[in-house]
Amino acid sequence: MKIYAISGLGADQRVFNHLTLDFELTTIDWITPHQNEHIKEYSRRLSSVIDTNGEFCLIGVSFGGLIATEISKMLQPKKVILISSAQTKDELRPIYKWVGKSRILKFIPKFLFNPPRFLAKYIMGAKNSKLFYEILDDTDFSFVKWALQEFTAWQNTARSSRVLKINGTKDKLIPSKGTTRTKLIEGGEHFMIVDNANEISKIINFELRNT
Repeated sequence: MKIYAISGLGADQRVFNHLTLDFELTTIDWITPHQNEHIKEYSRRLSSVIDTNGEFCLIGVSFGGLIATEISKMLQPKKVILISSAQTKDELRPIYKWVGKSRILKFIPKFLFNPPRFLAKYIMGAKNSKLFYEILDDTDFSFVKWALQEFTAWQNTARSSRVLKINGTKDKLIPSKGTTRTKLIEGGEHFMIVDNANEISKIINFELRNT
């Protein structure tokens, strides 16, 4: 089975480099959003690289998990694995919904989406500082602004039994919530795709071998 992996907001394929998986993994690179494009249309465009002729699985990290969820409603993946993410809007913090309804993010200059490094590191709980700072240095904050707008305005309520969440017990951004089948990483924070890669790899390999 082939895995298609979508990284988190502002991140790239480097977050998957620490995983040791028994299956072929292909990362899907972010593309530039069209003006006023919504997450459903963006996900449809992003999904064009997926080969649906054989069995495949989707892995989405953080905001990439929302994209994976939207793609799974269009295509038919064998399994969807969400890491540090959510399957529905009700699994996100209520304050995000308030921000989305207020539309305040549209009026914030994009440079303000680049927080001080020490603050970003604390919020993400990143232990691998070198990689985390390298990713921040390469981040397109115009994309971050668009993605945060779509993240906070996300309206998905559809659930699927094909979904497995992997959440960290100390995640400050998207703590484990809801009824989606979930595996918890003790002490895991939002950057655990890198910091807890061995444990996450074991969960993914077991899940896909037994699908």
